Amino acid sequence: MFSNYLIFFRIPDPRTNDWFLIKDPLPGLTIIGLYLYFSLKWGPRYMADKKPFQLQKTLVIYNFIQVVVSVWLFHEGLDAGWLRTYSWKCQPVDFSRTPEGMRVARGVYIYFLAKMSELLDTIFFVIRKKDRQITFLHMYHHTVMPMISWGATKYYPGGHGTLIGVINSFVHIIMYTYYMFSAMGPQFQRYLFWKKYITTLQMLQFCIAFLHSAQLLFYDCGYPRWSVVFTLPNSIFFYYLFYDFYYKAYGKPTKKGDDKKTDAKEIKSNGHANGKHVANGTANGTANGTANGKKIANGKKVE
Repeated sequence: MFSNYLIFFRIPDPRTNDWFLIKDPLPGLTIIGLYLYFSLKWGPRYMADKKPFQLQKTLVIYNFIQVVVSVWLFHEGLDAGWLRTYSWKCQPVDFSRTPEGMRVARGVYIYFLAKMSELLDTIFFVIRKKDRQITFLHMYHHTVMPMISWGATKYYPGGHGTLIGVINSFVHIIMYTYYMFSAMGPQFQRYLFWKKYITTLQMLQFCIAFLHSAQLLFYDCGYPRWSVVFTLPNSIFFYYLFYDFYYKAYGKPTKKGDDKKTDAKEIKSNGHANGKHVANGTANGTANGTANGKKIANGKKVE
């Protein structure tokens, strides 16, 4: 009992400990638990005999909001620290209540809230019956990131560990921009050739995170060295999962003929066949299409 009190109420940063969803881990864990139950059990069962939702306008607005939040987080991370006063070797947490210290702490907290909001990605997949998108990588990423960012907000809101959040926010600017344009309809599909490069960026961010965190093994600035026990293995595991996804999705073309076959498969999967455009939608996209010159979406007019 005393140890729980110490861990959850005495050790945490007093500046952030009373903020919404931070003081007690139970509300956040409950949200994640309900998220997992809906995504893996109840949601698919409920949608089994129902037509998928389209949600075109909802997805455009949702992805636009995620882009705006990611831009703000990226700017805050650079302007409040990493382009000004932070050391790239080892950076302690500023636990003061100065404007600078509180600015960084608020940024870490908003990052945590952003990770919680991103659980909606999976909810949208479920109700749109995009079951192929709900992979182990997707579920692991969306489950672990809220917990990591919760811990950062509660105990170490700032310092060395924030760099991965800045890089991740940059990746999300590109990723959610892709999703937003994809949701706008088939007329934008021709501009979305860069999807696979998002996965490359995601792998690169984990390489940077590994190297940056590993510096704590050699430099001591007061930032907890024990954090590498979590950050280094997690960076390796994330990299492996994203690499595995990339390899399965895009393969490793070795011949020009293979490239053409891959392109043909992608064109076919996107609905470009015999000169007629039938777009089936992408990750966060839409189910709009045309057949014989008429617009269809599961037999119904698109909203």
